[in-house]
Amino acid sequence: MVYSGAMPTTEKPLRQSVSLPSRVASRVKSLARASRTSANRVIVDLIETGLDAREHERTRFLELAERLTRSRDRGEQKRLKEELARMTFGE
Repeated sequence: MVYSGAMPTTEKPLRQSVSLPSRVASRVKSLARASRTSANRVIVDLIETGLDAREHERTRFLELAERLTRSRDRGEQKRLKEELARMTFGE
């Protein structure tokens, strides 16, 4: 066994109070029952998934913007602009 010198880090849980709309709370409870876990675990998983999705969307946006700045093809520029607009403003 090799000692790397780094101590494993554990995140200290931070208690937050959140009020959920009743329809969302019902869905969370249903997911918790179905997966045999706590509603708190479901909420944490959903938040983490949402944060990951947002970061992925941001990365995708920046990649498209970079492609747009490098593109010399008018057709590709138009397609990239439309995709960026959909990402920004929805459909």
